[in-house]
Amino acid sequence: MEEIILMKGNEAIAHAAIRSGCDGYFGYPITPQSEVMETLMELKPWETPGMVVLQAESETASINMVYGAAGCGKRAMTSSSSPGISLMQEGMSYMAGAELPAVVINVMRGGPGLGTIQPSQADYFQTVKGGGHGDYKVIALAPASVQEMADFTVLAFDLAFKYRVTCMLLADGVIGQMMEKVQLPPYRPRWTEEEIREQNPWGTMGKTNDRKPNVITSLALQADEMEVINLRLQARYREIEENEVRFEKIMCDDAEYLVVAFGISARIGQKAVELARQEGYKVGLLRPITLFPFPTVEISKMADQVKGMLTVELSAGQMVEDVRLAVNGRVPVEFYGRMGGIVPSPDEVLRALKEKVLGK
Repeated sequence: MEEIILMKGNEAIAHAAIRSGCDGYFGYPITPQSEVMETLMELKPWETPGMVVLQAESETASINMVYGAAGCGKRAMTSSSSPGISLMQEGMSYMAGAELPAVVINVMRGGPGLGTIQPSQADYFQTVKGGGHGDYKVIALAPASVQEMADFTVLAFDLAFKYRVTCMLLADGVIGQMMEKVQLPPYRPRWTEEEIREQNPWGTMGKTNDRKPNVITSLALQADEMEVINLRLQARYREIEENEVRFEKIMCDDAEYLVVAFGISARIGQKAVELARQEGYKVGLLRPITLFPFPTVEISKMADQVKGMLTVELSAGQMVEDVRLAVNGRVPVEFYGRMGGIVPSPDEVLRALKEKVLGK
């Protein structure tokens, strides 16, 4: 029997984490994502599946706890919001250098600085371009519904362990706080210690392991050794770009104009596209689901079909740069965005589409 519950996006993440077989959650409260940890505390998964849930003393501490758990081959995760993610960037870079899998949830709020507790999408650069120091990347999934908050939490663990990278859910505050019906995923069993050793031979198991303990580190003092590590990481990122691109196209078959948007902006953009269609304009929507790897090839193909594009973001314009790189000047790419936590209406997006792209 299907289990369907009305809940917030943040709550869906907590339920899905338990059902994913997550071994440990380490986090620190910050609006608008605090319900992730609050829900986990309420559900008390340490009593049944044995999942550790711990409020750390800071975001810096929580990401390093994830680092330690991941180094032991455990399914570990954390969650935060924009300024908290900034504090985690050093730890995420360390995990990239150590080639460790982890799941990080970012429910974005407006900035810069402490900013506002209202929604934003202005962490695109911080996430998709690496954020911390060094040539590293994280897989970035952009949910556009509460259902996807649950589904992508499960997917994030799969991708993180498949490629031994950090996988981030990059959600805006609207998706984190809104309530929708959710069909929760089935329960996955947590790994036994033997399964961890077999499936994650790179993990260190200390003296309980019958093999020589692995040393988990991101340090390489010799330049040639560090280059070898970087070349291996770059090859992995290319493999991710070849195999894990995800996107959704809506009303694009006959589209003469295209809206590109992710998260809540995509939902608003879809309604704007429907309104444009009612007025006789052939407009479609392309929603990137993975922000890294970005659907560059598909957007490039659409540039051969349409006369112009509009990107819609809750920011000053960040994803628009990648759309323009994909299009490479073949068609105009315009931008419309709101900042400070203001969410535009479909009518606002339609007006921007008419003025900037359709020339009306």
